[in-house]
Amino acid sequence: MNRLSRATLALVASLSVSQSLAVTRGGELTYGRYADSLFLDPVLNDANLDIWILTNLYDTLLQPTADGKGVQPGLASRYVVSGDGRTMTLTLRSGLKFANGSALTAQDVKWSLDRARQPDAGAWSASLASISSVTVSGSTVTLKLKNPDPTLPAALATFNAAIMPQKLFLAAPGKNDAEKAKAFSEKPIGSGPFILSEWKRGSYMILKRNPYYWKKGEDGKALPYLDSVRFEIIPDDNTRILKLQAGELQGAEFIPLSRVAELKRSPNLDMTLFPSTKVNSILMNNRPKLNSGADNPLSDVRVRQALNYATNKDALIQVVTYGTGKVMKSFMSSTTPLFDTSQKGYPYDLARARALLAASKYKGGFEVSVLATSGSADDLALLTAMQQMWSAIGVKLRIEQVDAATKTARYRANDFQMRTAAWTNDINDPSQITSYYALFSNIESVHTGFKSAEIDKLFAQSQQELSRVTRASQYRRIQSIYLNAAPIIYLYETPYPVALSKKVNGFVQIPLGNNIFSAAWMDK
Repeated sequence: MNRLSRATLALVASLSVSQSLAVTRGGELTYGRYADSLFLDPVLNDANLDIWILTNLYDTLLQPTADGKGVQPGLASRYVVSGDGRTMTLTLRSGLKFANGSALTAQDVKWSLDRARQPDAGAWSASLASISSVTVSGSTVTLKLKNPDPTLPAALATFNAAIMPQKLFLAAPGKNDAEKAKAFSEKPIGSGPFILSEWKRGSYMILKRNPYYWKKGEDGKALPYLDSVRFEIIPDDNTRILKLQAGELQGAEFIPLSRVAELKRSPNLDMTLFPSTKVNSILMNNRPKLNSGADNPLSDVRVRQALNYATNKDALIQVVTYGTGKVMKSFMSSTTPLFDTSQKGYPYDLARARALLAASKYKGGFEVSVLATSGSADDLALLTAMQQMWSAIGVKLRIEQVDAATKTARYRANDFQMRTAAWTNDINDPSQITSYYALFSNIESVHTGFKSAEIDKLFAQSQQELSRVTRASQYRRIQSIYLNAAPIIYLYETPYPVALSKKVNGFVQIPLGNNIFSAAWMDK
């Protein structure tokens, strides 16, 4: 028995050595993105275009697990929560450095968390609002809490809690935090696996390996394996795919789901559908008046409900996702903790849609505009199908195609009537998407203008509730109120479609959306 155990251990060790030796270091991976980043500050940010780059430049005290459902050590090697839930103590790893070689200290941690938890510090400051004070001693960071917070470990693994170099940030030009953030983000320094080397806006971005990164690879040496990652900005789906097929790219994101089957047959590509927390919807401006001053039919809840019932989700899943999608029944994905399985969403019911519209002052129909991302085959397929569906109740849908930057700017200015949208959880807790979609105080409920005093109250209670049963009840009610108000068009959940050259190994997009390049490597 002992002899067999030693033999087995020797075999495992041999396999481990072989795998380590198989990993190749060096080289540049060229990856096609559909749009460029806008602003590389982790605190004053809420756009995936930036977040999925930020997570490669900055580190957090804790990090999400590969399945996106929990947390694991990051810059902090361990953490402990007191019995009463009002104190969290974290221990920093020794020898941590930023990408410029300067030491990462507990004081940087304190300053970063204090900055991120200020009430006006971006859309996600509420995720750290339970912290009343941050104190440091040596490598120990102690967080005192105003109240028990079941979401705090996940919040500390989220991009806005990234640890930044205090001295470098404060030395950046600018009269206030926002101005300094803008200047610092042009040449950001973090402690993540990569550092920004070059950025030609709208064209390309190059990230080079951080020589001071703390995490080790399979070969026992510091990650990342790659020398650099080059992001080419290619808004048109077809062009991204052609460049990938020609070998000009080694990877590409947001592959149209209509092309998945085709690319799966390619002998030189790995077409992967990564599990996700992604929900796809149409955001509706719920305000009585649009920015232009025109009356807005979407301010009537009966109109919003009618449009939801007039949308055949099963048909859209076939037309747009080619069967890879799943009907969306709550504003949060079905993989989110405390998702209410009793939610029924809006099943296709044309008769009910007509009745609701007839009860409003828009029974004769109306025209509504929607912002779409130019070059997106999925957006065009979706909205073209919806034009036909809604014409059955007398609603004319006008598609306005704009580039990603314009679409984001108009959204943030509330200058839209409708827009295509997708969400992925950054933490696997319902608090984040709820604060974003359902709280007016936090970016006006994804800029829809939706308000609910009852949701506000329930959410505040849930943020201090340690009983999972009670918290589930609170979120069940939140989801029901939101569904009835219909601030959005409920569509479908989808995976992350990423195509990679077969030469690429180790890349993963976790369910929270983070693109993990740190352990990626390429065959020579």
